[in-house]
Amino acid sequence: MNYSDLADSAAETKDQLVSNLRRVVSDAEDLLAATAGQTDSKITELRARAKDNLLLAREKLADADAAVRARARLAATATDEYVHDNPWSSIGAAAALGILIGVLLGRR
Repeated sequence: MNYSDLADSAAETKDQLVSNLRRVVSDAEDLLAATAGQTDSKITELRARAKDNLLLAREKLADADAAVRARARLAATATDEYVHDNPWSSIGAAAALGILIGVLLGRR
């Protein structure tokens, strides 16, 4: 496994984490809305803590999203620079990949 594969795997894991965190935040907001009419002091205290934690989670989510986007931009820039610096290598690699895919699809 090379660096590119590890970077792709890490980006995929971050994307899944961001997606899961968004789902948790949404569910927590729904839960807060559903218990809005409750006036018990314990529930009121828990709702206040949950709201604070949701605000923090949203901030972290925004930070994680920005980091994923920045890393994707860096990867795209690095790829673009490599292709411009090594056009023949890139063409050769693309051709080899195309031939490989063609052979594999031709066997079916």
